[in-house]
Amino acid sequence: MDKNSLAYTQWNCKYHVVFAPKYRRQVIYGNIKGDIGKILRKLCDQKGVEILEATACPDHVHMVLAIPPKYSISSVMGYLKGKSSLMIFDRHANLKYKYGNRHFWCRGYYVDTVGRNEKAIREYVKNQLQEDIANDQISIQEYIL
Repeated sequence: MDKNSLAYTQWNCKYHVVFAPKYRRQVIYGNIKGDIGKILRKLCDQKGVEILEATACPDHVHMVLAIPPKYSISSVMGYLKGKSSLMIFDRHANLKYKYGNRHFWCRGYYVDTVGRNEKAIREYVKNQLQEDIANDQISIQEYIL
């Protein structure tokens, strides 16, 4: 049986998704980065969503997801961001005092369909962290000059 099939449907629905913590706080970078990855993997497994590529940058997350057509992208993102926010605050109680109200993620997100350029998008997501670091170094040098 093909892994991308439902009862009467063969599917290939892939999305490039970017979302960030509230106010672009650089909370993801550090000791909770690995925990956020585990939480997102667990939630995706529960919904049958496959993570094809993912990178957690200091202030945002890039993911390439294969989402079954029985779910809309908005329902999957609402589920991921809502449940992960609750789980992050449960596991890291000290964040409640810093950020309050159990709102960890920003309200919106960026989504784009992955068409025939899947390889290029996956490479982009894979190398995003190095590109961010390089761009930060360039901007620091401009600031010094």
